[in-house]
Amino acid sequence: MKLYTIETGFFKLDGGAMFGVVPKTMWNKLNPADENNLCSWAMRCLLIEDGNRLILVDNGIGDKQDPKFFSHYYLHGDATLDKSLAAHGFHRDDITDVFLTHLHFDHCGGSIAREGDKLVPAFKNATFWSNEDHWKWATVPNDREKASFLKENILPIQESGQLKFVSHQEGVAFTDNFNIRFVNGHTDSMMLPQIRYKDQTIVYMADLLPSAAHIPIPYVMAYDMFPLTTLNEKKQFLQEALDKQYVLFFEHDPAIECCVLQSTDKGIRAGESFALSAL
Repeated sequence: MKLYTIETGFFKLDGGAMFGVVPKTMWNKLNPADENNLCSWAMRCLLIEDGNRLILVDNGIGDKQDPKFFSHYYLHGDATLDKSLAAHGFHRDDITDVFLTHLHFDHCGGSIAREGDKLVPAFKNATFWSNEDHWKWATVPNDREKASFLKENILPIQESGQLKFVSHQEGVAFTDNFNIRFVNGHTDSMMLPQIRYKDQTIVYMADLLPSAAHIPIPYVMAYDMFPLTTLNEKKQFLQEALDKQYVLFFEHDPAIECCVLQSTDKGIRAGESFALSAL
């Protein structure tokens, strides 16, 4: 097995929304906001080469939306999904599996591309993986969350015939070295890949911990549907990750790819940080 970081660029989101009830005087030291109160965030994906399978975990925001949509998110940076794949010697047609942690637009927007007037899978040879509970949640969204679930990102996957669902069972194996954790605070039935790699356990944090700055327990996004659930999921996970020395892989941290945890007098905090390639 080999793992590769796939950078797809940066976007901006409101700092207050990203840090919830934490005062700006505190979070602004961690990820300084611009004059519009917006902070930069990565859209960092993970590529897993495992035998004859090439698995892409999430795929960023994509490029098919109109200029008005993108004007809200201030895309920046030189990285793209295709450039990142090419840097490791791959093409999107090589992808055998697209594993979607959840169906918010910044995680699955690259799943679908425009070909003229048609919306088609951007990974024509891949199986797309979600789970039935989250799929139902995303395709019949609540009023608060529906702006994050864009039909053009989601429904064409099913229409293509390339969609499959994993079993909704904690710890279910996706491959021999890839198990799935389910969490429900950010959105219903979000899936976190937990990967055994080079005698270490790496957990792809998706939006349970979007960045290293979100490790302190009260740092819960205002975007989360069930913030107290997130808080309890974080407490349980962080203690387990500390005890078992997991490596955390961050999807949205603008600077830190990975870190381990350490115990401090203020609680569990980020320890050593490093690039995935350093493992």
